[in-house]
Amino acid sequence: MPTTARPRHLRLPPFTNALPTPIYFRSACMPAGATYPTHRHAWGEFVYSFSGVMEVELQDQHFLAPSQYGIWLPPGVEHRGMNRYEACHCSLYVAAELSGALPRSTCALTVSPLLRALLEHFRQHSAGPAQTAEEQRLLQVAVDQLGSAEVAGSYLPSSRDPLLEPLLRMLQGNPGDARSLAELAQAVHSTERTLMRRSQRELGMTLSEWRQRLCVLSAMPPLEAGESVENVAHDLGYNSVSAFIAMFRRMMGVTPDEYRKELGGSPRPKAR
Repeated sequence: MPTTARPRHLRLPPFTNALPTPIYFRSACMPAGATYPTHRHAWGEFVYSFSGVMEVELQDQHFLAPSQYGIWLPPGVEHRGMNRYEACHCSLYVAAELSGALPRSTCALTVSPLLRALLEHFRQHSAGPAQTAEEQRLLQVAVDQLGSAEVAGSYLPSSRDPLLEPLLRMLQGNPGDARSLAELAQAVHSTERTLMRRSQRELGMTLSEWRQRLCVLSAMPPLEAGESVENVAHDLGYNSVSAFIAMFRRMMGVTPDEYRKELGGSPRPKAR
């Protein structure tokens, strides 16, 4: 959902009039609270976060994607990019004439192992505009992978519904809020049945699943920073570490420690 916090670090889009090459890769590490201002361009852009979570805000939609997903922006879409926490991300820019096989509307795309490996390769070896024939072929393979990727919508959908919008904003401001559905319904002067119906209609999922997805996204930055699983679980309102681990594994396919190891992180030593 749209953020109301003022950006602490403003970043300008790297290109305004034309791309250096028809397919161009760029990566950057962003401090917490960084924002790209609202803009649009004549080419498509695929945004992927190697660590942390990048967010893209349109006029009436808000997209977040953890590392299993990336966000595709077709040519001409007005958008604003941001990250609440430190994040290392990349953009794969695709000229309009090469975007025909890609989705025509903004969406989250599932990142295949091959596409993830290609993006990591580009991050480590990209030569910028001076592309060799081999690099051009690999970039085209990446675009082909985007064209065949599964559309996932938004990992954490938002809503303009007058009942849900303030509730979702309240939960996002405090992901560790452990109140029950009945207590949340009472807090927004509604009923459990109404919340359940609105959530399924507006979000395409139960409010419980939406809250679990929020917890997963909120857990990523501290896990990547080396915080202990126990501390992260406690901060997110879990009395049982095993319950948090089970939820994380169900949503991500890996445990918190396995997720951290995939990123090359390690837990902080426990305080004595």
